Amino acid sequence: MDSSSGQSIEGMTVNERLFHFGLMDEYDAAMNSRNEALGISILQRAKFTLEQAQFTVRTTLADPKRYGY
Repeated sequence: MDSSSGQSIEGMTVNERLFHFGLMDEYDAAMNSRNEALGISILQRAKFTLEQAQFTVRTTLADPKRYGY
């Protein structure tokens, strides 16, 4: 559970978590600039594990147009 709202974040999508934590614009900027390390760091701030963050960012950057970047 996220203590700030009492809402469970486990079932949220990546975008839902980014929005929930106010990180959407930062993440979009990181992906638009193809900054893998920053993208991973931002996802970790959204409570993703390192492995989840790495997988998500690397998948996104492997085909950025597919994900709107």
